[in-house]
Amino acid sequence: MVRRRSGSGAILGLLWLVSIMPPQASAQLPRRQPTPNDTLISPQVLPDRRVTFRIYAPKASEVSVAGDWLGTSAPVKLERDKQGVWSASVGPLTPDFYSYAFTVDGVRTVDPKNPVVKPGTTSLASMFFLPGKEAEFQDNKNVPHGDIRKVWFQSTTRDTQRRMHIYTPRGYDSSKESYPVLYLLHGGGDEDSGWSTIGRAGFILDNLLAEKKAKPMLVVMPDGSFPRPANPPPRPGTPEADKAIAAAQERFANELVKDIIPYVEKNYRVPANAENRALAGLSMGGGQTLAAVTSYPDRFAYVGVWSAGIFGKAADYEKRNAAFLDNADRVNQVVKLFSISVGDKDFLFARAKGLSELLTRHGIKNELHVSGGGHTWINWRQYLHDLAPLLFR
Repeated sequence: MVRRRSGSGAILGLLWLVSIMPPQASAQLPRRQPTPNDTLISPQVLPDRRVTFRIYAPKASEVSVAGDWLGTSAPVKLERDKQGVWSASVGPLTPDFYSYAFTVDGVRTVDPKNPVVKPGTTSLASMFFLPGKEAEFQDNKNVPHGDIRKVWFQSTTRDTQRRMHIYTPRGYDSSKESYPVLYLLHGGGDEDSGWSTIGRAGFILDNLLAEKKAKPMLVVMPDGSFPRPANPPPRPGTPEADKAIAAAQERFANELVKDIIPYVEKNYRVPANAENRALAGLSMGGGQTLAAVTSYPDRFAYVGVWSAGIFGKAADYEKRNAAFLDNADRVNQVVKLFSISVGDKDFLFARAKGLSELLTRHGIKNELHVSGGGHTWINWRQYLHDLAPLLFR
């Protein structure tokens, strides 16, 4: 007697039969042909501290690479092999954290083989770390690490939700102590993640604290960038451009004092006084630092202006900031440290030097520190490392 299969049994049997049948040729996907890109390595750090960059671009006619180790030098041209792989080696380089980008037939692009990318508001770049003694201050070492938190707050200045990154030292959550705050500003083209990615701020503070060279502090890294205007901006160096820069700096200074600082002092254990506030910034952030200090001279006891200074005519700047400059005694009483740092090859060197001279002429105490190098994160990370141990002493 033959038993009939139930409906479910018949279905299972059919599925089993299909599973063991070879696929029809017409149903097979075309096999992908391997390319040199499958095993390509870029960047490759060599034992002698040279670095090789590679990109697979068989149809390209010209490829170059530029990075912040070059300063103002021309980009390095890559050579093409028979398989369509372009390559070039640079160095030996000083141990540090570097950014770079390719240009392929006139189009700037990140390295497609490198997942470590520097974010920004106008462009992206690739990054790599070259370890060594000179870079130990910013390395990811075996020390207690703090947290870097992404925080959203309501900006009444801009009538929108805004984001900032906040570094809290190891032990903050389990402690009941209050911590001083460094407000740390990025430059043009970057955003609030800049200081915690290419800026290495978290690692720099972790290492300083492990060595007991700095006091535990919060580092607040807000977004200082504005939405790009619909119309072309004024030509740099014109009175219209100077006016637009001054307005943008004042707007951020207002957001910092009216929105960012109140949010931090409400939601974190920090003292609400000038003695426990520091403010520093690079390039655009240096200009914003100046705007905040000149508009609110009683809010910050420690000030760092990096790769920035007077823009426009000195006489016009002096006139705009007369209330600050003419009250040197009050400024010197509140501001314990006014530090200005700039590279000797920085295109804003003269402006930074002019700022120091102007402050000195008005009796405002300040320190001018001139390093080597140019307008680059290579300098700005070092400036943070130099400033942090001086804060809140």
